[in-house]
Amino acid sequence: MKFKDYYQTLGVARDATPDDIKRAYRKLARKYHPDVSKERDAEARFKEISEASEVLRDPEKRAAYDAAGSQWERQQAAGHAPGREPDFQPPPGWDAGFEFSGRGDGDADPFGGRDHSDFFEALFGRAARAAQSRRPQAHASGADHHAKVLIDLEDAYRGAQRSISLRMPTLDAQGHTVMHERTLDVNIPKGIREGQHLRLAGQGGPGLGGGAAGDLFLEIAFNPHRRYRVDGRDVYVDLPVAPWEAALGASVDVPTPDGNVELTVPKGSVGGRKLRLKGKGIPAQPPGDLYVVLTIALPPADSAKAMAAYEAFAAAFDFNPRAHQGG
Repeated sequence: MKFKDYYQTLGVARDATPDDIKRAYRKLARKYHPDVSKERDAEARFKEISEASEVLRDPEKRAAYDAAGSQWERQQAAGHAPGREPDFQPPPGWDAGFEFSGRGDGDADPFGGRDHSDFFEALFGRAARAAQSRRPQAHASGADHHAKVLIDLEDAYRGAQRSISLRMPTLDAQGHTVMHERTLDVNIPKGIREGQHLRLAGQGGPGLGGGAAGDLFLEIAFNPHRRYRVDGRDVYVDLPVAPWEAALGASVDVPTPDGNVELTVPKGSVGGRKLRLKGKGIPAQPPGDLYVVLTIALPPADSAKAMAAYEAFAAAFDFNPRAHQGG
């Protein structure tokens, strides 16, 4: 997936005002609208400019897109293979802390519907759908807001209270983007999983004419962990064992996000074997499991004694680890 430069698509500067973007879009849309254009690539170009306009004329999406673009530029500056642009992948948690109202821009595409690219979906798809699905039914009620927040895996095991900071772009009277920031104290319930939402009643958009405020829905994601991997309710950890522990069996301590537990390594284990600790995953309802993935750690042959031990080990076995490859 390639990074899309929406500013280049519309032919506007990166500091373009909403009016600049609107004018550029309308000019290009009239040129490439499939019903009137004779250009060979009219339909594809029309989709591109409509998507670019939708993002750049929405202050929330534009701020998030600019943040993703800045990260992309830093990655490119770090260097890549000459003559080949690397694929773009949004970094994990890139959009954490951005607050979306889901109100969109009703005039972003006056010529027709939207057909979003994979790039758009990777950046905004889930947040946009979540916010859209929670639009208030009563006109006087405030809009529901949506934001992604990052928590530690350990918080899901024990529960926690955390202060989170949210940023929501708005436009001032001159059409410039202004970042509104706020901090909220949030209770993280024990057992919460990635992708679940916390509802904060009354923390969304304000109501009109005495109407109730909307709610804020916080989508939970986990910070990358140096030790654990998460798949739904289940948690995975790699456990190094010595060759004799794998061959002869052993009892070893295994770290879990909720403290160490004792694990029996069965005799004759091999690297890559998965051992399940039932109910030791995220304590949801029902709880997940923790899978211990064995890796064989070899001691270094860094002394005469160690080298002699390896030579004796080799002499004791008629073993070819590549026998299955043949030839």
